[in-house]
Amino acid sequence: MVTEHDLPLEEYHRAGLEITKGNPEVYKALYSRRDDVTIANPFGPPLCGWSKVSEWLDRTANNYRDGQDYEFENISTVMASGLAYTVEIERARARVGGAAELTPVTSAFRREGGVWKVTHRHADPITTTRPPESVIET
Repeated sequence: MVTEHDLPLEEYHRAGLEITKGNPEVYKALYSRRDDVTIANPFGPPLCGWSKVSEWLDRTANNYRDGQDYEFENISTVMASGLAYTVEIERARARVGGAAELTPVTSAFRREGGVWKVTHRHADPITTTRPPESVIET
């Protein structure tokens, strides 16, 4: 039976701290290399395909420096035989124009060759209810 303990969450969380220090390599080591891998984060539009995701992780890491703290709060983890996802609130302190940032993150994993790999990550800094008008660009 597949359990939450099978997921590489400890290393995945360590990768969160590493990227806030400007190092994307730990995240990149955990990602699937398949064509359907995706990423969506506050720095740009969703991307699909390993080459685009890899390049974006490098660019994202360049937005951060001096990462100090990284915590997470698990909201939900769902496991199946070959797929899993987590919904978490990440708390990171790094220089990216401010202090501590709270970011809800959804991460999807897939077993590939007996190893769990990240197949999707969606981070969004919205942590409170907002009026509909807030999503309209002016």
